[in-house]
Amino acid sequence: MSSRALRKSPPLLPYILLFPTAFFVALFTAWPVLLSIYQSFFRQRMNIARFREPTFVGLGNYLDLFADPYFRQIILNTLKYILGTVPISIVLGFLFALLVNRKMRGIGLFRLAFFHPMVLPMVSAATIWMFFFTPGYGLFNTALRTLGYSGPENWTGNPSLALLAVIIVAIWKNAGYYMIFYLAGMQNLPADVYEAAALDGANGWQTLWQITFPLLRRTTVFITIIAFIDAFRTVDHIFVLTSGGPSRASTVLLFELWLERFEYQDIGASAAITVIFVVVLLAFTVTNFVISERREA
Repeated sequence: MSSRALRKSPPLLPYILLFPTAFFVALFTAWPVLLSIYQSFFRQRMNIARFREPTFVGLGNYLDLFADPYFRQIILNTLKYILGTVPISIVLGFLFALLVNRKMRGIGLFRLAFFHPMVLPMVSAATIWMFFFTPGYGLFNTALRTLGYSGPENWTGNPSLALLAVIIVAIWKNAGYYMIFYLAGMQNLPADVYEAAALDGANGWQTLWQITFPLLRRTTVFITIIAFIDAFRTVDHIFVLTSGGPSRASTVLLFELWLERFEYQDIGASAAITVIFVVVLLAFTVTNFVISERREA
C-alpha cells in the first residue's frame, strides 16, 4: 500500500475511543426511549388478564392521560415543584458561592457546611427532615411555637403543605451542590477585569451585576439545565416523606411514572409518560442553549 493511501485512510483510534460511550448510550438511552415511544401506542396492563397482550390504540394512552383530572393535577404539582425548587436553589447557590469565595482562615469549613447536604443520599436527607416535620415535637413546629405561631402540626399530612415540605427538602439538598459550580466559575474569572472596574469607581453592586453575572452566564445556563433535570428525576424524598399523598397532593410526574409501571403495571400509560418526560426535557434543554447562544452573539 502506498504512503498516499495510508495518509488518506481515516484514523481508527477516535472511533475506537468513542465506541464504548456510544454503545452504552445506544443501549441504555436511545433504545429505551425508542421502545417507550413504540409501547406508548399500545394498551397493555400486566395485572389484568384481558389486557396482557398489547393492543394498538394510537394516541389513546396520551388522550387518556390528559383527560384524567388526577394527571392534570400531577402536571400542576410538577410545575409547582420545579418553580419552587429550581430558581430558589440556584439563587441560594449563587449567594453561598459569594459568601465563601474569599480567602480567610477556616473558609473550607464553611464550604463543607454548605456542601454537606449534597453528600447525603436523598433518602437519608428525607429521613432527617421527617424529624423536623413530625407533628407535636418536630423542630419546625417547635420553632414556630417559640415564635408565637401555632401553625399546622402535620406538614407532610396536610394537602396544602405536603408539596411545600418536599420543596424545602429539595432546596436544602441542592443549593450547596449548585454553589460548587458557581464557586468554581468565580475562582476562574479574570482578576484584571475587577481591578479595572475598581479603578473606574464601580461599587460592589455594579461589579456584581455588570461583571460577575455576565461572565457567569454559561455557568448559570449549565446549572439551570441540571437543576431542571434534577427537579424531574428526584423522587426519593417523596417516597420517604409523603408517598405522593395525601390525595396525590405531592405526586409529581416521575413518581406517577413509577406508580403506573410498577404498582398498576400499565405499560402503555407508563411509556406515554416517559415520552412526555423526554420531550419536555429535550425542549427545555434545546431552548435554553439557543437563547444562551443568541445572547452571546
